[in-house]
Amino acid sequence: MNKKNKLLTIGQFAAMHGINKKTLMWYDEIGLFKPASINPENGYRYYNYHQSPILETILLLRELDVSIHEIQYFMKNRSAGSLKTLLEDKITDLDLHITHLQAIRTTLCTHLQNMSTLMTMDLSEISIIERQERCLVTVDINQETSFEDEVELITAETEKYHLGRLHDASYGSMIPVSSLLAGNYNDYSKLFIEIPFLTYQTGLHMPPAGKYLRAFHKGDWDKLPQRYEEIFAYAQRHNLALHGFSYEMGINENVIDRIDDYIVQIEIPIGG
Repeated sequence: MNKKNKLLTIGQFAAMHGINKKTLMWYDEIGLFKPASINPENGYRYYNYHQSPILETILLLRELDVSIHEIQYFMKNRSAGSLKTLLEDKITDLDLHITHLQAIRTTLCTHLQNMSTLMTMDLSEISIIERQERCLVTVDINQETSFEDEVELITAETEKYHLGRLHDASYGSMIPVSSLLAGNYNDYSKLFIEIPFLTYQTGLHMPPAGKYLRAFHKGDWDKLPQRYEEIFAYAQRHNLALHGFSYEMGINENVIDRIDDYIVQIEIPIGG
């Protein structure tokens, strides 16, 4: 007798596929996957080797969150074409999910780096760092833009780029270096959203890759102009030409309760 035609008990068949035998009993009850035979005397279910690929297909679809109803429909209309269409749809969904998970991982790595920085940082230090090329979504603001309007602008952009949660991106503000040098410390012109894995599209802002001056400011925003004066004095002493925008981003919002403990990271491109 061919071993592949030998009948297996429900327990053996379930164990072979790494599932609970109650799952097979339920699949039988709803008509999704029936045993090869049932013992008329005791009602025991038996399966054969040739049913394994069919069950594995069902289990794969379930792992991809295909509904029981969809699987039942597929099983009744099973063909290479219908499986191809179903798998194409699920691969698209899976790719989107993977991108989302990658974005979350990038965000977590950013938070981890920020926490490591917080534990070792010298707030008085001004340093030079290297920045890779990146794309930012920006919204225009001015001194007349209310906080409510800023929230609406940011919300609209997050929806446009299908961000599931606010934590899927990093947020900050931009102020022209020319305004800072002129003493206009409140002349913020843009808010930015940094979305992981965002590729360039028309309308996006691309900060230059290369060297940046990085500094930090803790506490009252009214004292931020004083920090900028220290930054520009440092740049002058080291013959550094700053240009473009200053990119400000809070790095410790998730571990503080008082605004006086808020730390702003400041990064400004250094000219060649």
